Amino acid sequence: MAKISLEGLKQIDGYVASALVDGDSGMAMAKDGTGIDLDLASAGNAEVLKAKRKVAQMLKLNDTIEDLLITLHKQYHLLRPLEANQKVFLYLVLDRSKANLAMARHELKSFEGSLDFS
Repeated sequence: MAKISLEGLKQIDGYVASALVDGDSGMAMAKDGTGIDLDLASAGNAEVLKAKRKVAQMLKLNDTIEDLLITLHKQYHLLRPLEANQKVFLYLVLDRSKANLAMARHELKSFEGSLDFS
């Protein structure tokens, strides 16, 4: 498999860090950025996503998660399962004071289309 680049995410306003995460194992398949332990964050957020899916299943929502937003005082943490493979998700950390959340969500969705796993 070719090396997966997260370079395209760096242009998002407020970008701090990102990872492409295997949701089953919690391991980062690719990561970029500083200021956060992306291995620990990837594993922890995989558990958050699993928990939300379990609750959605128990509630019989019969729907899929488009993204999850964790809002902190200084940062946004956005988790976006891939449409092509729900077991893999993009994890994006943004500086809240510099980010436009609506645009970041749009750009993260667009970025997924540029991923090449070949």
